[in-house]
Amino acid sequence: MPDQSRAKIVITSRQNGEETLQEVTGEVFVRGDTAYIKYEEPEQGPTGGTTRTMVKISGGELKIMRHGEVESEQTFQVGRKLPGFYRSPFTKFNLSTHTRTLETRLNGAFGHIAWEYDLFVHEELSGHFAISLHIREEV
Repeated sequence: MPDQSRAKIVITSRQNGEETLQEVTGEVFVRGDTAYIKYEEPEQGPTGGTTRTMVKISGGELKIMRHGEVESEQTFQVGRKLPGFYRSPFTKFNLSTHTRTLETRLNGAFGHIAWEYDLFVHEELSGHFAISLHIREEV
């Protein structure tokens, strides 16, 4: 595994006027021109299990992969509607994301990422989301 650094990650999520703020500790590393951010989700899953999240940033694409209690994958590229999925012990469905904006300001794997997208579940609009990650080195 490439050199990994410990990081503090502040996740801000906005949907329908409600804002959620989470702070997690994770690991970051860069391989080639791709940055990776890994962390464990702070809240427990539906049956008390944990979910590990990997965020991959490369060029104009951001991909989120979750494994564990919840399994999901979402891909974001500005102006594109891309397929994904969500699975938990209680439900599973296909989803897609239509990305409106994607902004990355990274120095290696540290910095700021922000994106806005429409989420579609079974091809029906489920909501509009605005997410940002602030990644800083943990000292």
